[in-house]
Amino acid sequence: MSIIAWLIVGGIAGWVANMVLGTPNGLIRTVIFGIVGAIVGGAIGGLLLPGADSATLISGINVTSIVVAIIGALIVGGIGAWWSKRGSTAV
Repeated sequence: MSIIAWLIVGGIAGWVANMVLGTPNGLIRTVIFGIVGAIVGGAIGGLLLPGADSATLISGINVTSIVVAIIGALIVGGIGAWWSKRGSTAV
């Protein structure tokens, strides 16, 4: 996938994940959040779906790539929210 495609898919996935999770971020953080989500979603999808690998799941600007990236971004965001709550509790 080209750099432009990564930026577009990452931007869409990051924006949707931010809306679902309620975490306002700037443009750069949103795109990075979506790109990391695409990588995580592709890796998880490649492990869970027989006959699929991350290269076929994240293959360009299409619905499959965007859905996989959104799912990955939600997973990354959920882990990040859990991690920040975990560290902020006082003993």
